[in-house]
Amino acid sequence: MSVITITKENFEQEVLHSDKPVLLDFWASWCGPCRMVSPIVDEIADETSSIKVGKVNVDEQPELAAQFQVMSIPTLMVFKNGTVTNQSVGAKPKAAILALL
Repeated sequence: MSVITITKENFEQEVLHSDKPVLLDFWASWCGPCRMVSPIVDEIADETSSIKVGKVNVDEQPELAAQFQVMSIPTLMVFKNGTVTNQSVGAKPKAAILALL
């Protein structure tokens, strides 16, 4: 499954009402560690059909970043049944990201 771009317009449908766990990557184009994590997140999306993977550009979606108190990026959050069940801040290897799930 490919990565979904999450906006405030589709957040409720794609994340809160998802029937699968959702891995969200809060990122920005100017962030070096985000550029390191991004291909790993893409790889997880391609390899794992049991979860949904989305990305939130914090520059384009400041309301979502504020709603979840994202102060540092990259921030990864796992949502299950509309609730944050796990989160991590900073660049992580693939194994650590998979362990969040």
